[in-house]
Parts: sequence; C-alpha cells; structure tokens
Amino acid sequence: MPIHFSLIGMMMTMRCRKMIDWLKRFLWRRSLPVENEKETMKKFLILCLGNIGPEYVGTRHNVGFMVGDTLAEDGGVSFKSCRYGDMAIMRVKNCELMLLKPSTFMNLSGVAARYWMNKDKLPLENLLVIVDDLSLPFGTIRIRERGSDAGHNGLKNIASELGTQNYARLKFGVGNDFPKGCQIDYVLGKFPPEEMKELPEKLSKAAEAVKAFCLSGASFAMTHYNK
Repeated sequence: MPIHFSLIGMMMTMRCRKMIDWLKRFLWRRSLPVENEKETMKKFLILCLGNIGPEYVGTRHNVGFMVGDTLAEDGGVSFKSCRYGDMAIMRVKNCELMLLKPSTFMNLSGVAARYWMNKDKLPLENLLVIVDDLSLPFGTIRIRERGSDAGHNGLKNIASELGTQNYARLKFGVGNDFPKGCQIDYVLGKFPPEEMKELPEKLSKAAEAVKAFCLSGASFAMTHYNK
C-alpha cells in the first residue's frame, strides 16, 4: 500500500509540473505579439492644413484637409473632435497615422502641431505637413524634408511654434493661374470643373505618398512621388 500511494503521488507531481510548464509557455507566447507591437509601432502626426467652416470647403487652400479625408476614407476611420481640431487615427502596417485637421485656421496651424507633438512626445522626423502650393502645377506633388515657408502663413506659423523649419512637408500643387494681386481670391476659390474631375485621382496619389513617407521614409517617398 505505501508503494502504491507513493507512485500515485509521483505521477500527480509530474502532471502538475507539466501543467505549470505548459502554462508558462502559453503565457509567454501570448505576450510576444503585444511586446513586438509596442517595439515596432511607429506613430506619425499628419498635419493637414486648411480652414474650418462651410465657406472654405472645396477651396484650393483646403487641399490639405482633402488629402486627410482621402486617407481617412482609405483607412475606414472617421474624424472626431479633439484639442485644436478634428483627428482620425488609422493604422498602415506598423505605422499609426494621426490625421489632424486643425481648427485654429491656417495662420495658427503651428499651435496644433506643437500641442500634439509635445503630447505624444513625437520626434520632429515623425511630422508631415500637407499643404497647398501655388508654385506647382495642379496635382503635382513635392515632398521636402525641410525648407522655407515660401510666404505660406500656415508654414510660417508652424516654424515659429516649433522653432525650426526642419520638418517634412508634402506640397500639393494648385497652380497659379490668376491675375496679379488676386492671390487670396485664387487660393480661397474652388477648383474649376475640369480640375475637379481629376482631383480624386490626384488626392489618392497624395495619400499614397503619405503612406510611403511613413512606411519607408522621406527619401523613398521623394524618389517615387516627386515627379
């Protein structure tokens, strides 16, 4: 009898050890995806410049908002009210894109940029500003890692708030077919019908360029989209 109970005890002990070892392996494997995701996930602030209000919807100066809307639609996400604007958060592979449409109006865009960069502790290289550009033909894309504001009040304020011009920007060409002295009316005007037909395709290309910037870096994006 003592031998019988001893064998039973040994068997139960062995089973318990196996159960404990299996449980440890199971919990370890469950934890791996979460740890890897935290290590590899990259977060970007995509600052889409424009002006709030129905009178500005569809204007050339609001093309940054339009690119942001295209990205959100592609990602199946919606904009929600937040500090200094509306934000939609989408994921592209191992990148999290914070799409921000500032509510500060164009001339104070930097206030929103500085707040969210500081709040999420983002490095400057993880900021991409989407802006309209008069010097480029309609729909042309130019990505730059740094540069001057070229007289653009939104970029000027961002540089002032961040204390540097060394931030990336995606310029979307809106053309400059306007008489001398009519620049304000032009940028606050809407695209003509012939350009409106091409606009969705141009916006989609800009959205793809944003994703390329986040996934593969500025140099890759410039090589493939600055054409």
